[in-house]
Amino acid sequence: MKDLYNNIEVTSILDPIAVAATATHTDIDLQGFNSACLVVNCGLDEGTELGASHKLVFTLKHSEDGTTYTAVETKDMIDLTVTAGAVLTIDAVGEDNSIYKLGYVGGKRYLELTYTETGVVSMPMSIELIKGNPELSPVA
Repeated sequence: MKDLYNNIEVTSILDPIAVAATATHTDIDLQGFNSACLVVNCGLDEGTELGASHKLVFTLKHSEDGTTYTAVETKDMIDLTVTAGAVLTIDAVGEDNSIYKLGYVGGKRYLELTYTETGVVSMPMSIELIKGNPELSPVA
């Protein structure tokens, strides 16, 4: 069996909390790793029913220096289309209580993840970063 444990590092970006506002998580450092996957774990929305007026939109930016950030593009992500930096929108019943993987392949050192609330959303959520393909292993 191949060893995954010693070849990834998992970091909490957002500890489990009931999210009910816009927030930005910046300076997510990928130094020493050649791949990254953000995992968004959403619980059941307890606010107004999700829809066009009540939603969360996640945008992702990247940077070489941790100072100047630009929006990621479709070519920087795996298996999703990016529109103006938006990598995920949770805006319908049934899209909560789910786990979303956002695979980043853009190659820059720093990431900045923002989720923007529109209307009323009250959803337990956590966000983890899985960094893989380390330059030096084992990581653990």
